[in-house]
Amino acid sequence: MVKVSPIQFFRQVKQEIKKVTWPTRKEVMMTSTMVMIIVAIAAAFFFFVDQIFGWVVKLVFGLGV
Repeated sequence: MVKVSPIQFFRQVKQEIKKVTWPTRKEVMMTSTMVMIIVAIAAAFFFFVDQIFGWVVKLVFGLGV
């Protein structure tokens, strides 16, 4: 591997950062909102599945209900 000085390394990093296409504020807000919605749906789904499995286990082992 070629050894690169720290100064040259940071120059290369700066050049690469200039090539990055950063998302707009609208895109960030939209994707953040979608992530929160999907997480809420997944949390609700797993909560209800857990409740159903808990009910079935109690029913099978006669621990309640």
